[in-house]
This record gives sequence, C-alpha cells and structure tokens, in this order.
Amino acid sequence: MRILAFLTVFLVTAAAHAQQTLRIAFIDPLSGPAAAVTENALNHLKFMAERLSDKQTAYEITGYDNKLNAQESIIQAQKAIDAGIRIIVAGNSSAAAGALNEFIMKHNERNPDKAVLFLNISAIDPALTNDKCSPAHFRFDAHADMKMMALAQFIATQPQIKRVYLINQDYSFGQAVRAAALEMLKRLRPDIEIVGDDLHPLAKINDFSPYVAKIKASGADSVVTGNWGNDLALLLKSAADATLQAGWYTYYASGIGSPTAIRQTGLAHRVFAVIEGHSNMAMSDSLDADYRARYGGSFNVPRARLLMDMLHDAVRKAKSTEPKAIAAALKDATRTTMYGGVATMRASDHQVLQDLYITSFGPLESGMKLDEEKTGWGWKTAGKVTAAQTALPTTCKMAAF
Repeated sequence: MRILAFLTVFLVTAAAHAQQTLRIAFIDPLSGPAAAVTENALNHLKFMAERLSDKQTAYEITGYDNKLNAQESIIQAQKAIDAGIRIIVAGNSSAAAGALNEFIMKHNERNPDKAVLFLNISAIDPALTNDKCSPAHFRFDAHADMKMMALAQFIATQPQIKRVYLINQDYSFGQAVRAAALEMLKRLRPDIEIVGDDLHPLAKINDFSPYVAKIKASGADSVVTGNWGNDLALLLKSAADATLQAGWYTYYASGIGSPTAIRQTGLAHRVFAVIEGHSNMAMSDSLDADYRARYGGSFNVPRARLLMDMLHDAVRKAKSTEPKAIAAALKDATRTTMYGGVATMRASDHQVLQDLYITSFGPLESGMKLDEEKTGWGWKTAGKVTAAQTALPTTCKMAAF
C-alpha cells in the first residue's frame, strides 16, 4: 500500500510539472506581395517561441496564409480552431483583423468553454480598441492615431515643412491614417498646406511613378504615409527614380525591404519612421545580435518580442494556458521592453502603451553601429514620445470575457 501511495503521489506531482504546449496560429498573408513582411514577422515570433519555451511551457507557432483577404482570414481561423488552437496572432491588414475580431467574438459567444484569444501584433485601426473593442482582443502595437500624434508633434517642430502630400492605402487603416493626419496637422500646424491627398488600392500597384509625378508637381516638401510592405518600398523606389527631393514621414519605413528602397533615394536622414525602437539604441540583452546571427537581418519587429514576453508572463501568472485565464492575467500587465522602457496593457481597452520613437535613416555615424539590409545606412533617434503621452482616450466599453 505504501508503494502504491508513493507511486500515486509521484505520478500526480509529475503530471503537475509536465511541460504543456501552447499552440499559436499566426494568420497573415504568407503569399503574394505582402509575404516578405509577414514571413519576417513569423520568423520573429518563432525565434521568441524558441527562446521562451521552458520546462513548464513550450510555444508552438504555425503559419496560416490568409492571402491578405478578410474572408480567407476567417476560413483560416476556423481551420486553426478545428485543429485545437485557441490563441490567434494576426495583424497585417486592419480589414482582415476586423473580420477576425468579429468572428472570434461570435465564436466565443457560442462556445464559451472553447474560447479563443486574439493577440493583435500590427493591425492599428483605432476602432479595434474603441467602439469595436473585445475582451478577447489585445493589441501590442500603438494604433494609427497614437502614431500620427507622435509624427504630427515632431512635424510641428520642423519649421521648414510647409507643403504636405498625403498618400495612403485605401482600406480601414489607410483611411484612419489620412483622417488623423488631416485633423492633427491642422490643429498642431495650421500653417501647413495639404497639397495632395491620395488613396490607392492595397497591394495592387506595381508602379507608383504616376503618384510620384503628382507629388512632384504639387511642390510638396514632405510626404506623410501609412503605407507598408511593397506599397511603401515601391513608392520609395519610384521617388528615387524621379529624384523627388521631399521629406518622408512614415509608419513603416523600418519594415523589411523599405531600408533598401530608402537607400536608393539617397535622402539621408530625410525618411522618418515612428517605431518602438531600433538596433542602434541601447538594449537590455543580446537578442538583436542573436537574431542577426540567425537570420541575417535586424530584429525590426520589437512588438513581436513584447507580445511573446507578455504572453509568457501571463501564462506563468495564470498557471494555465486557457485563453480566459491568460486574458485575465494580461489586463494591466506591465513589461520592461528591450529598450528599457515600460509597456503597459491598458485594461480599459486592451491597448498597449509604450514609448514611441521618431527615427531617421542615413549613413552610419557616431553612435550608430549597425546598418539595415547591408545598405551601410542605419536608424538613429530624432525624437521620443513617452508611453504616458501616447495614452489617447478610448470609447471602449469592455465587456466581460
């Protein structure tokens, strides 16, 4: 009997300490013109999953291709759920993220015992943490209005900027960038003239030279754009071909492919991006160097680390991999970022608040050790907006999970 009792205690203890696997679906465009950006994000997430997996929890990430289509996102989400996955990460395209958000809300209402959690890595339509907020949705990137506020405040300090051209992708995110730019520039710099305002199809333009010709003809001294992926890289390439001498104020110039395009423009430190940090900032550890050694490029999606770190912290705090337990642990969670700041997940709308930096791209100089994409050019900090300053009000009325 003593032996049987001992074995029972041993087996129960071993089961309690057995490694659990947390399976995560990454649903984003893994084919087509946006694939380079999203494959890069997937690599970041897998790299973090390897680093964070321990004796208690192993993280397993599987990519699902939504073909940059909202309806396909829902189809892929259902496939992931049918496969037993209950954590979904997505973000490239706010239209797709919006469709996912609604699908997951309906799924959770119908299946409360099989709830799904949506961790948003980069879909930054403000509506997702305002009137369309959800208890299952957490965003790990600053939304479009927060980023525009940072850019507009910086632009307001640049007296040489007089004539601005807006060009954005024609879907929910691009429209949000356009609206925020029009409102904030008018309020912070009423003397600036908006000399052009274009919306173009998402990921369907192969030659931006007609748009660049319009920008050049307008006499714009600066361009503001939320374009990402090929839509930014090809826009910058056309600007280089046309020798357009304008300043660029962007959301995603740090994204893969864009540094090479910026180098082609020759506009040293005249292309700016609002980002969470960059390789030439002081870092808390060797993660960027380790990633460069593995993949050859910089760790240029810092929010991938923040998402995985906060998820790992929540799993430990909750002592569970159940989505509802993780969600409860994520509310008001804080985490030191890889650049030394503190990020907070705001409980009222599940929007992360973290320091943002205005950065410019140019030849390596004093204080800049690392380049991007073997261009010999790198990022340097031109300005900073603290996490507290990014905390725009929310209209979210968060429901219970």
